[in-house]
Amino acid sequence: MAEPVPDRETLWTALALAVHAPSVHNTQPWRWRFGQRSVHLYADPQRWLPATDPAGRDMVMSCGAALHHARIALAALGWAGTVHRLPNPADPDHLAAIELHREEPSREVLALATAIPHRRSDRRRYASWPVPDARYLEYAELAAAEGVVLRAVPDGAERQALVAAVAEADRLQRSDPRTVGELASWSGRGRLAEDGVLAASVAEAAGYGDLTLRTFAGTPDTPPPPDGAGDLLVLGTASDDRTAQLKAGEAASAVMLAATTDGLASCPLTQPLEVGSTRAMVTDVLGGDLVPHMVIRIGWPTLAGHPLPKTPRRPADAVLDTEPA
Repeated sequence: MAEPVPDRETLWTALALAVHAPSVHNTQPWRWRFGQRSVHLYADPQRWLPATDPAGRDMVMSCGAALHHARIALAALGWAGTVHRLPNPADPDHLAAIELHREEPSREVLALATAIPHRRSDRRRYASWPVPDARYLEYAELAAAEGVVLRAVPDGAERQALVAAVAEADRLQRSDPRTVGELASWSGRGRLAEDGVLAASVAEAAGYGDLTLRTFAGTPDTPPPPDGAGDLLVLGTASDDRTAQLKAGEAASAVMLAATTDGLASCPLTQPLEVGSTRAMVTDVLGGDLVPHMVIRIGWPTLAGHPLPKTPRRPADAVLDTEPA
Protein backbone atom coordinates (compact mmCIF):
# COMPACT_ATOMS: atom_id res chain seq x y z
CA MET A 1 0.00 0.00 0.00
CA ALA A 2 1.33 3.42 -0.93
CA GLU A 3 2.29 5.76 1.89
CA PRO A 4 -0.28 8.55 2.42
CA VAL A 5 0.61 12.08 1.37
CA PRO A 6 -0.75 15.33 2.85
CA ASP A 7 -3.57 16.90 0.88
CA ARG A 8 -3.44 20.47 -0.39
CA GLU A 9 -5.81 21.76 2.29
CA THR A 10 -3.53 20.43 5.05
CA LEU A 11 -0.49 22.14 3.54
CA TRP A 12 -2.36 25.43 3.12
CA THR A 13 -3.62 25.30 6.72
CA ALA A 14 -0.09 24.73 8.00
CA LEU A 15 1.30 27.55 5.86
CA ALA A 16 -1.41 29.93 7.11
CA LEU A 17 -0.13 29.27 10.65
CA ALA A 18 3.56 29.38 9.71
CA VAL A 19 3.27 32.97 8.44
CA HIS A 20 2.40 34.08 12.00
CA ALA A 21 6.06 33.67 12.94
CA PRO A 22 7.90 36.73 14.30
CA SER A 23 10.40 38.38 11.98
CA VAL A 24 12.70 41.39 12.10
CA HIS A 25 10.54 44.52 11.63
CA ASN A 26 7.81 42.04 10.57
CA THR A 27 9.41 41.87 7.11
CA GLN A 28 8.33 38.20 6.72
CA PRO A 29 11.43 37.36 4.61
CA TRP A 30 10.39 33.88 3.50
CA ARG A 31 9.10 31.92 0.52
CA TRP A 32 7.63 28.42 0.51
CA ARG A 33 7.19 25.59 -1.96
CA PHE A 34 5.21 22.37 -1.68
CA GLY A 35 6.45 18.98 -2.78
CA GLN A 36 4.38 15.81 -2.89
CA ARG A 37 5.29 14.90 0.69
CA SER A 38 7.57 17.77 1.63
CA VAL A 39 7.52 21.48 2.39
CA HIS A 40 10.44 23.73 1.42
CA LEU A 41 11.51 27.03 2.99
CA TYR A 42 13.49 29.74 1.17
CA ALA A 43 14.84 33.08 2.32
CA ASP A 44 13.47 36.06 0.38
CA PRO A 45 16.44 38.43 -0.14
CA GLN A 46 14.10 41.12 -1.48
CA ARG A 47 12.93 41.53 2.13
CA TRP A 48 16.43 41.66 3.62
CA LEU A 49 17.35 44.81 5.61
CA PRO A 50 20.96 45.53 4.54
CA ALA A 51 21.51 48.44 6.94
CA THR A 52 19.91 46.91 10.02
CA ASP A 53 21.01 43.36 9.30
CA PRO A 54 24.18 43.54 7.17
CA ALA A 55 25.15 39.89 7.74
CA GLY A 56 21.63 38.57 7.11
CA ARG A 57 21.44 36.91 10.53
CA ASP A 58 18.06 38.42 11.40
CA MET A 59 16.66 37.29 8.06
CA VAL A 60 17.76 33.68 8.60
CA MET A 61 16.57 33.63 12.22
CA SER A 62 13.22 35.00 11.11
CA CYS A 63 12.99 32.13 8.63
CA GLY A 64 13.99 29.74 11.42
CA ALA A 65 11.04 30.93 13.50
CA ALA A 66 8.75 30.34 10.51
CA LEU A 67 10.27 26.88 10.05
CA HIS A 68 9.44 25.95 13.64
CA HIS A 69 5.92 27.37 13.30
CA ALA A 70 5.45 25.22 10.18
CA ARG A 71 6.80 22.12 11.94
CA ILE A 72 4.36 22.62 14.84
CA ALA A 73 1.41 23.35 12.54
CA LEU A 74 2.08 20.28 10.41
CA ALA A 75 2.58 18.06 13.46
CA ALA A 76 -0.71 19.29 14.95
CA LEU A 77 -2.40 18.26 11.69
CA GLY A 78 -0.92 14.76 11.99
CA TRP A 79 2.19 15.21 9.86
CA ALA A 80 5.51 15.00 11.67
CA GLY A 81 8.53 16.29 9.80
CA THR A 82 12.15 15.32 9.35
CA VAL A 83 14.00 18.59 8.73
CA HIS A 84 16.90 18.84 6.28
CA ARG A 85 18.57 22.22 6.82
CA LEU A 86 20.44 23.87 3.93
CA PRO A 87 19.65 20.88 1.68
CA ASN A 88 20.97 22.44 -1.52
CA PRO A 89 24.55 23.85 -1.40
CA ALA A 90 24.01 25.37 -4.85
CA ASP A 91 21.15 27.51 -3.50
CA PRO A 92 22.00 29.18 -0.16
CA ASP A 93 18.50 30.66 0.03
CA HIS A 94 17.01 27.14 0.21
CA LEU A 95 17.07 26.98 3.99
CA ALA A 96 15.13 23.82 4.79
CA ALA A 97 13.12 20.89 3.49
CA ILE A 98 10.56 19.23 5.78
CA GLU A 99 10.03 15.60 4.81
CA LEU A 100 6.58 14.55 6.09
CA HIS A 101 5.22 11.33 7.53
CA ARG A 102 2.04 10.47 9.43
CA GLU A 103 2.14 10.73 13.22
CA GLU A 104 -0.49 11.41 15.85
CA PRO A 105 0.04 14.82 17.48
CA SER A 106 1.00 15.05 21.14
CA ARG A 107 -0.74 17.27 23.68
CA GLU A 108 2.32 19.51 23.77
CA VAL A 109 2.26 20.01 20.00
CA LEU A 110 -1.46 20.81 20.02
CA ALA A 111 -0.93 23.39 22.79
CA LEU A 112 1.89 25.09 20.88
CA ALA A 113 -0.14 25.12 17.65
CA THR A 114 -3.06 26.70 19.49
CA ALA A 115 -0.70 29.41 20.77
CA ILE A 116 0.53 30.41 17.30
CA PRO A 117 -2.23 32.91 16.39
CA HIS A 118 -2.25 34.33 19.92
CA ARG A 119 1.47 35.07 20.31
CA ARG A 120 2.45 38.73 19.98
CA SER A 121 5.71 40.64 20.20
CA ASP A 122 4.58 42.51 23.30
CA ARG A 123 6.58 45.74 23.61
CA ARG A 124 4.52 47.05 26.52
CA ARG A 125 5.50 47.33 30.17
CA TYR A 126 5.66 44.00 32.03
CA ALA A 127 4.53 43.33 35.60
CA SER A 128 7.07 43.05 38.40
CA TRP A 129 5.91 39.60 39.54
CA PRO A 130 8.76 37.10 39.20
CA VAL A 131 8.63 34.30 36.68
CA PRO A 132 9.43 30.98 38.40
CA ASP A 133 12.89 29.66 37.60
CA ALA A 134 11.28 26.34 36.70
CA ARG A 135 9.73 27.98 33.64
CA TYR A 136 13.12 29.06 32.38
CA LEU A 137 14.52 25.58 32.94
CA GLU A 138 11.70 24.22 30.78
CA TYR A 139 12.38 26.82 28.09
CA ALA A 140 16.08 25.94 28.19
CA GLU A 141 15.15 22.31 27.50
CA LEU A 142 13.02 23.38 24.52
CA ALA A 143 15.92 25.42 23.14
CA ALA A 144 18.35 22.55 23.72
CA ALA A 145 16.06 20.27 21.68
CA GLU A 146 16.75 22.65 18.77
CA GLY A 147 20.51 22.58 19.38
CA VAL A 148 20.57 25.99 21.05
CA VAL A 149 21.62 27.15 24.53
CA LEU A 150 19.26 29.44 26.45
CA ARG A 151 20.62 31.41 29.39
CA ALA A 152 18.58 33.57 31.71
CA VAL A 153 20.60 36.68 32.56
CA PRO A 154 20.54 37.30 36.31
CA ASP A 155 20.31 40.71 37.94
CA GLY A 156 23.64 42.28 38.74
CA ALA A 157 26.76 42.77 36.64
CA GLU A 158 25.69 40.44 33.81
CA ARG A 159 22.38 42.20 33.31
CA GLN A 160 24.05 45.61 33.54
CA ALA A 161 26.45 44.57 30.78
CA LEU A 162 23.62 43.27 28.60
CA VAL A 163 21.39 46.33 28.92
CA ALA A 164 24.46 48.52 28.27
CA ALA A 165 24.98 46.62 25.00
CA VAL A 166 21.34 47.18 24.06
CA ALA A 167 21.57 50.92 24.80
CA GLU A 168 24.84 51.30 22.89
CA ALA A 169 23.46 49.46 19.85
CA ASP A 170 20.44 51.76 19.90
CA ARG A 171 22.67 54.83 20.06
CA LEU A 172 24.82 53.65 17.15
CA GLN A 173 21.88 52.70 14.97
CA ARG A 174 20.13 56.01 15.65
CA SER A 175 23.23 57.78 14.32
CA ASP A 176 23.14 55.81 11.03
CA PRO A 177 20.75 57.42 8.48
CA ARG A 178 20.36 54.16 6.53
CA THR A 179 19.27 52.20 9.59
CA VAL A 180 16.96 55.01 10.67
CA GLY A 181 15.44 55.05 7.19
CA GLU A 182 14.79 51.29 7.20
CA LEU A 183 13.17 51.53 10.62
CA ALA A 184 10.91 54.37 9.50
CA SER A 185 9.89 52.57 6.30
CA TRP A 186 8.93 49.35 8.10
CA SER A 187 7.07 50.78 11.11
CA GLY A 188 4.18 53.05 11.97
CA ARG A 189 1.87 50.98 9.74
CA GLY A 190 -1.91 51.11 9.81
CA ARG A 191 -4.21 48.19 10.55
CA LEU A 192 -4.74 47.36 6.86
CA ALA A 193 -1.04 46.70 6.29
CA GLU A 194 0.19 43.19 5.43
CA ASP A 195 3.67 43.60 6.89
CA GLY A 196 5.75 45.96 9.02
CA VAL A 197 5.21 47.04 12.62
CA LEU A 198 1.83 48.54 13.48
CA ALA A 199 1.76 51.96 15.11
CA ALA A 200 -0.60 50.40 17.67
CA SER A 201 1.99 47.75 18.60
CA VAL A 202 4.98 49.91 19.53
CA ALA A 203 6.24 50.46 23.08
CA GLU A 204 4.64 53.04 25.35
CA ALA A 205 8.07 54.66 25.86
CA ALA A 206 11.67 54.35 24.67
CA GLY A 207 12.27 51.74 27.34
CA TYR A 208 11.34 50.42 30.75
CA GLY A 209 13.49 50.50 33.86
CA ASP A 210 17.07 49.74 32.83
CA LEU A 211 16.17 48.50 29.32
CA THR A 212 16.27 50.60 26.14
CA LEU A 213 13.88 49.50 23.39
CA ARG A 214 14.07 50.11 19.66
CA THR A 215 12.14 53.26 18.76
CA PHE A 216 9.76 52.40 15.94
CA ALA A 217 7.77 55.07 14.13
CA GLY A 218 4.91 56.06 16.40
CA THR A 219 6.71 55.38 19.69
CA PRO A 220 5.65 58.13 22.13
CA ASP A 221 8.36 60.54 23.22
CA THR A 222 7.69 60.00 26.91
CA PRO A 223 10.14 59.29 29.75
CA PRO A 224 10.54 55.58 30.47
CA PRO A 225 8.85 54.31 33.65
CA PRO A 226 11.19 53.11 36.40
CA ASP A 227 10.25 49.45 36.01
CA GLY A 228 8.54 47.00 33.65
CA ALA A 229 11.56 45.73 31.70
CA GLY A 230 10.99 42.07 32.55
CA ASP A 231 13.57 39.30 32.43
CA LEU A 232 16.14 38.81 29.68
CA LEU A 233 17.07 35.49 28.08
CA VAL A 234 19.88 35.00 25.56
CA LEU A 235 20.01 32.33 22.86
CA GLY A 236 23.45 31.14 21.78
CA THR A 237 25.16 28.41 19.80
CA ALA A 238 28.69 27.09 19.41
CA SER A 239 29.00 28.38 15.83
CA ASP A 240 27.79 31.26 13.67
CA ASP A 241 26.93 29.65 10.36
CA ARG A 242 23.54 29.70 8.65
CA THR A 243 22.51 26.42 10.23
CA ALA A 244 23.15 27.84 13.70
CA GLN A 245 21.20 31.01 12.86
CA LEU A 246 18.31 28.95 11.52
CA LYS A 247 18.25 26.82 14.66
CA ALA A 248 18.35 29.94 16.84
CA GLY A 249 15.18 31.11 15.12
CA GLU A 250 13.57 27.71 15.68
CA ALA A 251 14.51 27.82 19.36
CA ALA A 252 13.16 31.37 19.71
CA SER A 253 9.84 30.20 18.26
CA ALA A 254 9.71 27.22 20.64
CA VAL A 255 10.42 29.41 23.67
CA MET A 256 7.97 32.19 22.79
CA LEU A 257 5.15 29.78 21.93
CA ALA A 258 5.68 27.97 25.22
CA ALA A 259 5.68 31.32 27.03
CA THR A 260 2.38 32.17 25.33
CA THR A 261 0.82 28.92 26.56
CA ASP A 262 2.02 29.84 30.07
CA GLY A 263 0.32 33.25 29.89
CA LEU A 264 3.59 35.17 29.64
CA ALA A 265 4.42 38.13 27.41
CA SER A 266 7.54 38.01 25.27
CA CYS A 267 9.38 40.02 22.65
CA PRO A 268 12.51 39.21 20.61
CA LEU A 269 15.33 41.76 20.83
CA THR A 270 17.97 41.52 18.11
CA GLN A 271 19.30 45.09 18.16
CA PRO A 272 22.45 44.42 20.25
CA LEU A 273 23.40 41.56 17.89
CA GLU A 274 23.12 43.73 14.75
CA VAL A 275 26.18 45.86 15.60
CA GLY A 276 29.62 44.29 15.73
CA SER A 277 30.88 46.07 18.86
CA THR A 278 27.76 45.38 20.92
CA ARG A 279 27.58 41.83 19.64
CA ALA A 280 31.01 41.35 21.23
CA MET A 281 29.64 42.80 24.48
CA VAL A 282 26.83 40.22 24.52
CA THR A 283 29.36 37.46 23.75
CA ASP A 284 31.22 38.51 26.91
CA VAL A 285 27.97 38.28 28.89
CA LEU A 286 27.74 34.63 27.80
CA GLY A 287 31.29 34.02 29.00
CA GLY A 288 32.84 34.04 25.55
CA ASP A 289 32.05 30.38 24.88
CA LEU A 290 28.87 30.88 22.84
CA VAL A 291 27.82 32.93 19.82
CA PRO A 292 24.77 35.03 20.81
CA HIS A 293 21.90 35.26 18.35
CA MET A 294 18.92 36.81 20.12
CA VAL A 295 17.78 38.34 23.40
CA ILE A 296 14.23 37.52 24.46
CA ARG A 297 12.44 39.87 26.83
CA ILE A 298 9.89 37.98 28.91
CA GLY A 299 7.54 38.57 31.86
CA TRP A 300 3.96 38.70 33.04
CA PRO A 301 1.74 41.08 31.05
CA THR A 302 0.27 44.01 32.96
CA LEU A 303 -2.60 44.32 30.50
CA ALA A 304 -3.65 40.69 30.11
CA GLY A 305 -7.24 41.72 29.49
CA HIS A 306 -6.21 44.13 26.74
CA PRO A 307 -4.61 42.06 23.97
CA LEU A 308 -2.51 43.72 21.33
CA PRO A 309 -4.02 44.03 17.85
CA LYS A 310 -3.36 41.21 15.44
CA THR A 311 0.00 41.70 13.76
CA PRO A 312 -0.37 42.11 9.98
CA ARG A 313 0.63 39.15 7.86
CA ARG A 314 0.82 38.54 4.15
CA PRO A 315 -1.68 35.91 3.01
CA ALA A 316 -0.38 32.41 2.42
CA ASP A 317 -0.77 32.65 -1.35
CA ALA A 318 1.57 35.68 -1.37
CA VAL A 319 4.47 33.67 0.07
CA LEU A 320 3.94 30.40 -1.82
CA ASP A 321 5.82 29.74 -5.05
CA THR A 322 3.62 27.87 -7.50
CA GLU A 323 6.64 26.06 -8.93
CA PRO A 324 6.77 22.62 -7.24
CA ALA A 325 9.81 21.76 -5.14
